[in-house]
Amino acid sequence: MKTLPDRAGHFGIYGGRYVPETLVKALEELTRSYKLLKKDRKFQEELRAYLEDYAGRPTPVYEAKNLTRHFGRARIFLKREDLCHTGAHKINNTLAQGLLAKKLGKRRIVAETGAGQHGVASATAACVFGLECVVYMGEEDIERQALNVYKMKLLGAEVIPVHSGSRTLKDATNEAIRDWVANVETTHYLLGSVVGPHPYPAMVRDFQSIIGKETKSFFLKNWKRLPDYLIACVGGGSNSIGFFYPFLKERKVKLVGIEAAGQGLNTKRHAASLTKGSAGILHGMKSYLLQNRDGQVEPAHSISAGLDYPSVGPEHSYLKDSGRVKYETVTDREALEGFKLLTELEGIMPALEPSHALGFLKRWIRKTKRNEIVALCLSGRGDKDIPAVRKAFEKGISGSDPGKRKRNREKV
Repeated sequence: MKTLPDRAGHFGIYGGRYVPETLVKALEELTRSYKLLKKDRKFQEELRAYLEDYAGRPTPVYEAKNLTRHFGRARIFLKREDLCHTGAHKINNTLAQGLLAKKLGKRRIVAETGAGQHGVASATAACVFGLECVVYMGEEDIERQALNVYKMKLLGAEVIPVHSGSRTLKDATNEAIRDWVANVETTHYLLGSVVGPHPYPAMVRDFQSIIGKETKSFFLKNWKRLPDYLIACVGGGSNSIGFFYPFLKERKVKLVGIEAAGQGLNTKRHAASLTKGSAGILHGMKSYLLQNRDGQVEPAHSISAGLDYPSVGPEHSYLKDSGRVKYETVTDREALEGFKLLTELEGIMPALEPSHALGFLKRWIRKTKRNEIVALCLSGRGDKDIPAVRKAFEKGISGSDPGKRKRNREKV
């Protein structure tokens, strides 16, 4: 498999740079600077120190023995990105881009956020590097992610609600880009996923690939082998690309990305751009996109704010077409079942994003063998989602409220 993207930022026919002229200079500056800093030992050592001493890397790979026993098939391991500082994998990218912005002499960062984890991580990085921080967030996401909104404000960020469109992540991204266009000389756009114009998809992937590198090292060191399967949720796709990338050339390792099917693929209430979308242009890139016959963007839906995006990173589109990664879908109901299962069996409350990957296990893992290994990226913790989860269980969307479940405990 070729090392991608090419010089123009293309992954096959996807990617590229579809932006107004006012952003070309900033993107070219960013591309040149990143290319140099990628090989700069001092920059890499400084970033490594922040990731280890501040973010808490490396994160553990935990064998979920109760979950494995429950299914009675392959051994299940969790890459614990939920244990990173701020509660998700997002900090890997924001510390790296924050340090990059400082090197570029920028005084201000703007960011978009859906679930709020990238917003919190961006505000955190701004504190570390002494930068002004503005976060754009859809009005609907502000309502369902109130805790993260309050965290961002405590960290000194300005949170600007977006009332246009679907009032979710797509619209927050639109406003962040507009801000960047207007303030490009002083501002760095700290994009949170492997989307957008070149060089963002490759740059964010590289910053997040530490997830896969640590996972690969763990299994080679402790098991003298690689996992048979890697599974991760896919919205914009940064945790999954970061998880998959170091394994792309390991053809024996099967890679599975899980999209949000929302209320069902036969409805318009889903966010499965790879499964139900077609090639189109959004936010400066060409990728799979939920759009109507006229090329207008269709609104996306997921119970998870972080997966509520109508497109996906261009590298995922390339990997889908090439067949290297298999993409599946999981509904809101199945994601809630995944949340409940891990909470009750392992005492770990996952975010609703990786709950989609956990929900996939229920219907798929019976196909595996007992001597196989499955590694799942637990990209974030579920604190932020408790109000949404509680509301869903009270409505009976996925069985009974786990808080009211009676357990039959074995006597010790």
